[in-house]
This record gives sequence, structure tokens and C-alpha cells, in this order.
Amino acid sequence: MRKDLWPADHVKLALHLYCQLPFGRLDQRTSQVIELAGLIGRSPGAVAYKLSNLASLDPVITASGRKGLTGASNLDKAIWAQFHSDWEGLALECAGLLAALRREHSMPADDLDEAGDGLALDDFTGATRQVLVEQRIKQQFFRRAVLSSYRGRCCMSGLAEPRLLLASHIVPWRADQANRLNPANGLCLSALHDRAFDQGLMTLEDDFTITLAEQLRQRDEPFVREVLWPLAGRQIELPERFMPSVEFLAWHRQQVFVG
Repeated sequence: MRKDLWPADHVKLALHLYCQLPFGRLDQRTSQVIELAGLIGRSPGAVAYKLSNLASLDPVITASGRKGLTGASNLDKAIWAQFHSDWEGLALECAGLLAALRREHSMPADDLDEAGDGLALDDFTGATRQVLVEQRIKQQFFRRAVLSSYRGRCCMSGLAEPRLLLASHIVPWRADQANRLNPANGLCLSALHDRAFDQGLMTLEDDFTITLAEQLRQRDEPFVREVLWPLAGRQIELPERFMPSVEFLAWHRQQVFVG
């Protein structure tokens, strides 16, 4: 095999990384790019070039005028299409590929402690532990993809403290298994705004402007007046990638928003 030809597994790993990095960090100096290059035996420049090839397939990137690079291969296009209809497959398969590569290079496993569920994996064994590991892998992928798309800031308040940010589902995890990990089903929100959105006290219109429920508009309290009322009619800070799906927003207005 020619050295410059990328096998399918390496393209999958590149797409996996592409989804989790801010657009401005798809370059050879980024630590995650350097790490992946070492794992698959390529230069950081080659990995960065592949990430830019993938960016040229991203409709949100190209619609904004950021063209990435041309030259995406037929394999790039096929894997892009495959995993944009199977996000869980991408997260789990690539986690397995990365774990195997790290073992080959005597590197520590990826940290799965971002879930914040208070459960120590070492306390579990067997099938239960495997279920928890897979759940952490999926939650971690979704969080990284959503937060990187919104540049690590709450799209309603601008808060940038990562310990107070959540990757919020528009259609809840329990309601749509196929789109649990779809980044277009996510918003980067502070814990407060996440709770209000999840409880239907606010929603988004198709133009991404915020609508507050009547219950909030009627609460004449200083905090509500100063922090929440000004959000009404304001457009969220739009993501660099994975624009919120208008179909998911319509579902939220119809099924969750209290009006």
C-alpha cells in the first residue's frame, strides 16, 4: 500500500478527531493532531491536511465561506456519509481503534472521567462495567463535539467556564436513540440555561432566536428580570459546525416547551 493512501480506519479516526476540535485548531501544532499522527504513523502535517479535506465536506463550513481544502477522496466522502447517519458507531468504533493503538504504543488509555455521573469505573466489573464504559465513551464524544462547535461558550449567555457548561440535548437522550450523539441535536448551555431548556421554560425558533415561557415572563424577580428576560428574541451564538437541526427544534417546541 502506498504510504500516502489512507486506510479506512485512519480516515475514521481523522473524522472522529475532526468532530471534536474547534475549526481553528485543525492544524499540525494542535496536541491532539500530534498525538493521532504518532499513533497512525503519519506526520502532524499530513493529519492536519486530512482534517482540512474533511472540512471541505462539511456544509456548515463551506456555507460560511471557509472552504477547507479540496481533494477529499471518495473514501473520505463515503466515511463522512456513513457516520453522519451512525454517530454511535463512530464514537464506539473509534474508541476501540484508539484503545488498541494506545496499547501498541504503551500509552495510557483515554480518560473517561468527564461524564460527571459520580460513578467510579473501578467499582464495577463484567457486563455492568462494559455498559458504563460505552456510556462514558458516547457522552464524552457528544460533549466534546458540541462544546468545540460552540467554541466552549454557552450559546445563550457566553459563559466560558467549562465546569459550568453542558452539552444539552434538544431532543432528549431517551426520546430519540438514533440522534443521541448527533451534534446537531446539541446546544452548549450553562447549567442554568440547560435546566430551563430541559424543563421547557425556554425554546428556540427556527431562526435560532430564544422564546421564553409565559411562566418566566410573569415572574417579576430581580434575577429573572436581569438574567433571563433579556434573552427573549435574542439569537443564540451560532456554532462553527453542526447547526442545530430545525426538525429537532420543532420537536422541542411541540413536546417540551410549556408555552
